[in-house]
Amino acid sequence: MTKTFLPFLLLLVINCSYAQQSAPRLIVRGDDMGYSHSGNLALLKCSKEGIQTSIEIIVPSPWFPEAVKMLQENPGIDVGIHLAITSEWDHVKWRPLTDCPSIRDADGYFFPMVRPNKNYPKGSIQENDWKLADIEKEFRAQIEMALRKLPKISHLSSHMGCTGLSPEVRELTRRLAKEYKIPIDPEPADLTYTTYDGPKKTSEEKIQSFISMLGKLQPGKTYLFVDHPGLNDAELQAISHIGYEDVAVDRQGVTDVFTSEKVKAAVKERGIILIPYRDLPH
Repeated sequence: MTKTFLPFLLLLVINCSYAQQSAPRLIVRGDDMGYSHSGNLALLKCSKEGIQTSIEIIVPSPWFPEAVKMLQENPGIDVGIHLAITSEWDHVKWRPLTDCPSIRDADGYFFPMVRPNKNYPKGSIQENDWKLADIEKEFRAQIEMALRKLPKISHLSSHMGCTGLSPEVRELTRRLAKEYKIPIDPEPADLTYTTYDGPKKTSEEKIQSFISMLGKLQPGKTYLFVDHPGLNDAELQAISHIGYEDVAVDRQGVTDVFTSEKVKAAVKERGIILIPYRDLPH
């Protein structure tokens, strides 16, 4: 009996190990911590009660101090620096940490957009005479501030795609990541972006489309899903920009997805392994 039981047990262990290696792995990333109190509360909720595995923090944002306090009180949460050189909302703004005139508008704020937008004429960095030295100075300040407050930063990412502003900015970001020894998203190269598989206007649509997406993840691959949790409250109802007016409803829907019992059950049923950035090979 012992002779037959031990090989069976060993085979079971091997099969379980293989199943884990071949199962789809998924990073669920919540972006923009610091842009509002509502966003901070929602992001923390999605990490503590939901499937979210990583939070991106905007260092020059107005609610950054509160975000730092929350994350210091929850040191197990995986955190990335969301490098930012834009301030997109119409009624809440943030400025550079540094004296960088080429990436500020006439009022001293970041420009609202990275690339030209018909709703904001001349309101993008790309349309103005930005200097690489200013962007480097600002990126360094954001990285160093984040590391002082949250030394376990696991990676760098890009708010509104700002690190792709030009080949020079992409190379600068890679150089800074290497210098500060912080991996940069989307490295490693085998990390695959995924998104909702279907409509996403309402909370219920988001939940169903997210579950549909889960069903299409392939064994052995690692995926990244990105969205922006929030709460449908008075604060977030006052935050918008032209072309994105339903911010509170939309971002409450993301919170509903990340904390949904249906979604949690689907993740478990499909054997998907939820991981933070720090678990990626580098």
